[in-house]
Amino acid sequence: MLTTLRRIVLAFNQQPELDVALSNMVSDVKTALATDCCSVYLADDSKQHFLLMASDGLAQGSLGRTAIGFSEGLVGLVGQREEPINIDNAQQHPRFKYAPEVEEDDLFAFLGTPIIHQRRVVGVLTVQQKQARQFDENEEAFLVTLSAQLAGAIANIDSKGSRTRLASLPSKPFLQGIPSSPGVAIGNIFVSYPKAQLSSVSLTKTEQPKEQAAALKQALQRTRSDLTKMAEQMQGVIPQDTLEIFEMYRHMLESATIGNEIYDKIAEGWDAQSALKLIIDQYVVQFEGVEDAYIRERATDIKDLGNRVLLHLQENEAQHIAVPDDMILVAEEVTAALLAEFQQSQIRAVVSLRGSTNSHAVILARALGIPAVVGLGQMSLASFRNQQAIVDGYSGEVYLSPKASILTKYRRLQREEQELNQIIAKVINLPAITRDGRSIELLLNAGLSSQFDESMKNGASGIGLYRTEIPFMERNCFPSEQEQYQWYQVVLASFPRQPVVMRTLDIGGDKELTYFPVEESNPFLGWRGIRITLDHPEIFLVQIRAMLKANADSGNLEIMLPMISNVSEVDEAITLIKQAHAEVSSELQQQLAKPKLGVMIEVPSVIFQLDELAQRVDFFSVGSNDLTQYLLAVDRNNARVSGLYDVYHPSVLRALNFIAERAQKNLIELSLCGELAGEPAGALLLLAMGYDKLSMTSKSIPKVKWVVRNVEFKHSQKILAHCLQCATSEQVHAYLNRELEQLGFGSFVRAGK
Repeated sequence: MLTTLRRIVLAFNQQPELDVALSNMVSDVKTALATDCCSVYLADDSKQHFLLMASDGLAQGSLGRTAIGFSEGLVGLVGQREEPINIDNAQQHPRFKYAPEVEEDDLFAFLGTPIIHQRRVVGVLTVQQKQARQFDENEEAFLVTLSAQLAGAIANIDSKGSRTRLASLPSKPFLQGIPSSPGVAIGNIFVSYPKAQLSSVSLTKTEQPKEQAAALKQALQRTRSDLTKMAEQMQGVIPQDTLEIFEMYRHMLESATIGNEIYDKIAEGWDAQSALKLIIDQYVVQFEGVEDAYIRERATDIKDLGNRVLLHLQENEAQHIAVPDDMILVAEEVTAALLAEFQQSQIRAVVSLRGSTNSHAVILARALGIPAVVGLGQMSLASFRNQQAIVDGYSGEVYLSPKASILTKYRRLQREEQELNQIIAKVINLPAITRDGRSIELLLNAGLSSQFDESMKNGASGIGLYRTEIPFMERNCFPSEQEQYQWYQVVLASFPRQPVVMRTLDIGGDKELTYFPVEESNPFLGWRGIRITLDHPEIFLVQIRAMLKANADSGNLEIMLPMISNVSEVDEAITLIKQAHAEVSSELQQQLAKPKLGVMIEVPSVIFQLDELAQRVDFFSVGSNDLTQYLLAVDRNNARVSGLYDVYHPSVLRALNFIAERAQKNLIELSLCGELAGEPAGALLLLAMGYDKLSMTSKSIPKVKWVVRNVEFKHSQKILAHCLQCATSEQVHAYLNRELEQLGFGSFVRAGK
């Protein structure tokens, strides 16, 4: 059954036309279960009904016409109960709805399973049989498993690139994603495709078949040449029988059948990459559907061969791609490295089909002031090509080829945003003091770029988080003490007589060093942060020595330890810092001042050791991003659960408030350097809790300063008191949005003034 399931799912995913994919799927299921009928209904939320889309067994004239209300019939019952319904005689069931046009008078047995994607019923898959009987548990398990595997593809039916999508299916004027970086952008889309992975190719039609055929011919020739060179290089290195793999690849490549089939697809109107994908996927489905293990393994070979040809097709295409000046960057998953490939001035907005609101790429986008939307789902990248678009980073809405009225609306909102930024800019050099005299320091999160520009200050009174790992990540080996000294000296000198908090090397999780690979099944709960540097004191000592030397003249260094989970780690780090301090003092022949030492509060365990930690360090700095991740047990880079990641979760807010209370009791300085600090609502709550310092991106400082200067501390305390009593994140968000609107700060959470 597993082989059959895999074959059906592969065939469905590789079929470019939605109606054909659904039709083939129901026929395959009917055959696999040896039943008399299989049908699929898709949900239309706007009309509150399920529409019969494909069937092998019901009248073909009813397809696209027969609708069953969400609260009607057995199909509606499956959707309501969100579980399989297995009935031996459907026509005797009280919920049975007679629809003469489907011609099911002789069908009695009924099994239906919901197709559920992200908690929403997007369709119902049914099988029926003339014999009145209950389907057995294996048949039911098969249908449930198939529905679960098809859910993602069916939920995003645009991802099929179908040109025959029925008009009765709902269509919104915009694509809905997750808002990740505020702002509004209008520009032209540039699609960045994944490199040489057929699975990531978006099916696309072409109006230039001759040019596409020529590109394919050239790619095939280059691939043959590559295989010949690889075989020659391996001659005498590996056994002769192993070398035959290259000969087999060449034979497959030169097969008249495969080559002609790809050219035929181009003649049908598909571009070269799409034609290659369609034929290779077709052969993969055939191979993987065979019981013989050796033949099944050939599926891997043909996929590899297809990817090799694709690489040359992409290289050829890349030479002809022009990057627009007003670029909206769209990719399956936008990464920090991808952002770095382009000039920052070119990028107007970022749209990522996958990813989460707290990936490092999104954090970088916020730092650059670039609107970003993530989590659009399994859309087709091809559907974005060569289009103008509007990206609303407040609402998560993306408009493709927008109407003139929508363009006019968003151009007005852009003008209002620019006017607002001019107003906010007036407070850049003023202190962050509330109307009733409560002050708070606003610091800068820095280090996402190895370059430090004076213009980045934007009114900051120091650096609250300098990510020292970024320069490490841009190299191919560990930097020397002298190199690090030069880096740190520049940063410290940029903020004379103001604090600069440098976090010691924080690698692991999703921050990898290519020259120091760490392979783990769960890296966020593994070897990262202080755990690595304590296990490698030679790395830690060199970094601390470089920091201390750089601080000899400036005297504004503060050191922060990341990923602390227990007191003993702090004790070990203090011992090493004392050693480095003694060594550098001796080397420079002067008694160096000891910089302040702090710890990041991001692992929940240390929340209950704050009193002990306060006896050992000079300050606490809360890393709200990771603290939220660990408190809620949500991987913030996992798109499947990104909706559960919410720093306004009542448990997170109560934890942050508890930390503030313990810090005040111990008279220890407290800051927060996560993304929450740069949000107006978050800043108000943290101000009310009693945080001394907030550290954020350069772009966030003016608006947070404006909010602080235009609110009373007493009012922020009332807002906090209400939020701490809320039971859900939704209640917190709704209340905060209302309060911000009433205070006149609504423009910070939506487009326009």
